[in-house]
Amino acid sequence: MTRADLVNAARAAIDTPFRHQGRAAGSGMDCAGLLVHVAAAAGIPHLDMAAYGRRPKGGMLEQMLDSQPGLRRVFRAPQAGDLLLMRFRTYPQHVALCAGETIIHAWEASGKVCEHGFTADWRAKVVRVYEFVEVTA
Repeated sequence: MTRADLVNAARAAIDTPFRHQGRAAGSGMDCAGLLVHVAAAAGIPHLDMAAYGRRPKGGMLEQMLDSQPGLRRVFRAPQAGDLLLMRFRTYPQHVALCAGETIIHAWEASGKVCEHGFTADWRAKVVRVYEFVEVTA
């Protein structure tokens, strides 16, 4: 599995309608659902934890990502294929996949899985970077 394969798996879900706790590409998914979709498509071990509210808080999302067997936290600039933990308000509450100069995510404000520029405003929202295990360049 390469970083490009991860990005392509995420791109396959573009235009899927946003649905809180959704897990089905083409039918409905949220940002965590996109993570589950990408990991499953890549054959990467993952835990699907659906017991979360619309706005996770108190370290819940960090704990969920840190416990994923197919992810490891890295301390470097994001690269294509990395998972990004983002903060919109007080707590980190959103994940996206870095696709290089763009990001792919299920974004409630757009109503769907979308891809757009990874601008300075979006980069400023990133609080942690994770890479999928067993992924080659």
